[in-house]
Amino acid sequence: MSAWQPSYPIGERATSYPALIMQTLSSRFRYGAVSQVFHWLTAILVVVVFYMGSGGPEERVYSSANDFSLQIHETLGISVLAIVLLRILWRLKDRIPEDPPMPPWMMYSSKLVHLVLYGLLVATPVTAIVGAWLEGHPLTLLAFGNLGPMLSKAHDVGVSIARIHTILGDAILWVAGLHAAAALFHHFILRDGVLVSMLPGRQ
Repeated sequence: MSAWQPSYPIGERATSYPALIMQTLSSRFRYGAVSQVFHWLTAILVVVVFYMGSGGPEERVYSSANDFSLQIHETLGISVLAIVLLRILWRLKDRIPEDPPMPPWMMYSSKLVHLVLYGLLVATPVTAIVGAWLEGHPLTLLAFGNLGPMLSKAHDVGVSIARIHTILGDAILWVAGLHAAAALFHHFILRDGVLVSMLPGRQ
């Protein structure tokens, strides 16, 4: 058996846990209900936020025609930031399931991708907030109205930060796509429990 294959088949491990109700905390081999909700909710929101972003020059982003889309984009973007921060706090409390046996380069690559994703998920909404406020625009949040601007106006700097925000938003999808492809590779090629550990099911 190669170093990157688990010592147990997926089906055998799944049937070894009799509990049908997911546990709140993560177990030795699976993420718990809270971690899974954070993970999949973040993934869904990131896709929706990206789709609702109009992009382009400032005049287009803040045009009246895109007002509703902007409200959704900014509201959900702030929600992503809040969820990610809560997820980081939760990771400090919760255990991290064991990785299946794999080569060191694969293990370190996985940790690097996770670290980059967390960084992007924090930096992207932060640059959106800072860029908008420096340009002189408030955040337009559904059900909460306008927030800010809370920074002194520095329009040119704000425009530059807004461009960085766009680049980071694109980067999230690329890195998340790589992350998803790696999970599918683990599931269908290596046939270990990496993907299954983040799916609802038996503990």
